Amino acid sequence: MHGVMISTLKQAKRIIVIVIGFTVLVIGIVLIVLPGPATVVIPIGLAILATEFVWARRLLVRFKREARRLKNTISRKMQGNARERSEQK
Repeated sequence: MHGVMISTLKQAKRIIVIVIGFTVLVIGIVLIVLPGPATVVIPIGLAILATEFVWARRLLVRFKREARRLKNTISRKMQGNARERSEQK
């Protein structure tokens, strides 16, 4: 009887995590069109879902990799612009 209760609790936890994860993810996708922080909300949804699904973990890793790449690109461009301004003085 005790084992059945633990199994039921694990299933309930998994369902709750999945529902919350998909809800946050859908809100993030909606925020792509509406004003809001979609780039923050989508990874949170993926992180929640990544606790249960490998595909979400893979998407989250890809999202992080692309975010780092974008950050590095912006950083390089900002440094180049700063150099150009200092050379113009």
